[in-house]
Amino acid sequence: MARLLSVNVGLPRDVTWQGRIVHTGIWKVPVEGARMVRRLNIDGDGQGDLAGHGGEQRAVLVYQIESYRYWEKHFGRSGFGYGQFGENFTVDGLADAEVCIGDRYRIGGALFEVTQPRVTCYRLGIRMNEPEMAALLVKHQRPGFYLRVLQEGEVKAGDEITQVESGPERVSVAEIDGLLYLPGHNRDQLQRALRIPALSGGWRKSFEALLAQKSDGGETTGNAGLMGGASLAPAWQGFRSFRVARKARESGTVTSLVLAPTDGQALARPLPGQFVVLRLGAASGSNLLRSYSLSGSPGDLSYRISVKREAQGAASTYIDDKLQVGDVIEASAARGSFTLRPGDAPVILLSAGIGVTPVLAMLHALVAEASTREIWWLYGARSGHEHPFAEEARGLLGKLVNSHSLICYSSPDPQDQPHVNFDTRGRLDRQVLANLRLPRDGEYYICGPSTFMNDITAGLQALGVGPRHIHTELFGAGPSSTPGVVAPRREPPHLPAGSPGTGALVSFARSGLNVRWSSSFCSLLEMAEACDVPVRWACRTGVCHNCETALVAGRVAYRPEPVDLPAEGNVLICCARPEGDVVVDL
Repeated sequence: MARLLSVNVGLPRDVTWQGRIVHTGIWKVPVEGARMVRRLNIDGDGQGDLAGHGGEQRAVLVYQIESYRYWEKHFGRSGFGYGQFGENFTVDGLADAEVCIGDRYRIGGALFEVTQPRVTCYRLGIRMNEPEMAALLVKHQRPGFYLRVLQEGEVKAGDEITQVESGPERVSVAEIDGLLYLPGHNRDQLQRALRIPALSGGWRKSFEALLAQKSDGGETTGNAGLMGGASLAPAWQGFRSFRVARKARESGTVTSLVLAPTDGQALARPLPGQFVVLRLGAASGSNLLRSYSLSGSPGDLSYRISVKREAQGAASTYIDDKLQVGDVIEASAARGSFTLRPGDAPVILLSAGIGVTPVLAMLHALVAEASTREIWWLYGARSGHEHPFAEEARGLLGKLVNSHSLICYSSPDPQDQPHVNFDTRGRLDRQVLANLRLPRDGEYYICGPSTFMNDITAGLQALGVGPRHIHTELFGAGPSSTPGVVAPRREPPHLPAGSPGTGALVSFARSGLNVRWSSSFCSLLEMAEACDVPVRWACRTGVCHNCETALVAGRVAYRPEPVDLPAEGNVLICCARPEGDVVVDL
């Protein structure tokens, strides 16, 4: 008979870690007597990061005394106290390899249901003083698991744990954990897991993505369950030489370059919406790296990129003033997951300013395939002087049988004619959307300044459009995700403090920063953080893939080895070090 050995609770606290303050509820301590277990947690308990922990599906965390003994032997340590692994219930029995998702247990006066394995994150490593702990839980198949509270009631140490119902499909906690994080992702097992009603929503979404990846016939690589979608490998690694075949002015501030490969070899067909990384000025000794969306038809024999001149933009100024037809520059293969989805659903293309470029490529693709889908073209600019591709877009829309268009100018010039050059005076914003009869079942593609995208996204959600149908692309470095870190720094990217490194050149393409590697860093993630380059992470040990980033050029070595490899052409920066010069899409 399984037994509850200890009930452990703890409220979130701020702890110092690597010079930062982390808000965490990982510290749990045993309590005497009975405690009331409620729908969201136990009386006296709390979670510091409700995005990753807590909630109805993750109300109570369970860990086994057998695993305590296992880790004591593994680390050569002793004296672990109850709550050491951040769990609410320390139990004797209920092994991860035996307990199944959907199993129901009565403990004291409460009834519980098993919903998912523990979510691995770096904070257990802080608590254990073992930085790789998140990866070790997965590799050794001892994650622990969460319970949902079906019936509230009191529990106490010493209570017997009685199984009252077995979950369908009989898939164990350890099997579910390995199915997501470990290589393989067996199709039959994925289907079995998705037939379990008790499986929490986040894990269900991950398994649906993995199953869709399996259905694609093996063309994609990486772990779609952790990346949020399948990833196509780039057509080539590193850079190829391109000649500027044409240079054209698209508006008062936007210039297009048509780039043809110097070797004459055919280009791989990019997906509409993807971007390339350009390396400019290499011949003169500079190393300007910038990412630009492809704005032409995906079927073209060349690449077209379109660049807005910025007042302080070194790359846009170089392109506008110095780059000439016939000059040679370098470009990466097309990359990116902001791409037009196939299907019959309506397509709504929303953009502002230079954000028009990736959705213009999508419009070209829809025309090329003679699409009969309902197409909406919604665009906002300051005036006609700053409205690129006006005639081109109008001509493309005229070739579609079911298209709608709305152009908004926030400050039209005197020569801009209403209902000729533009339709509405003012910004393209959520109020404009509310006045349109947009299809709720459509796929929405949004690109533009961050304030524009945030407003439009919020407006669409208010109208009832689901998050899965809203796709966004942000130019420049994306926002950081540093779970639990209190008041993270938000300074512009810069060279790291201290003496410059002497190792390989690490180029952060979106941030426009080139830095020499130093052995004082343990990973590319640590280097990026020292430079205030925006990054995303959660486990920091090669498990969660939150830090997965495009590796545009170069090679890396891993320490520790990731639990599952990233997609081809990508890198897990949390555990990677450069082997020679590298370019990463950060």
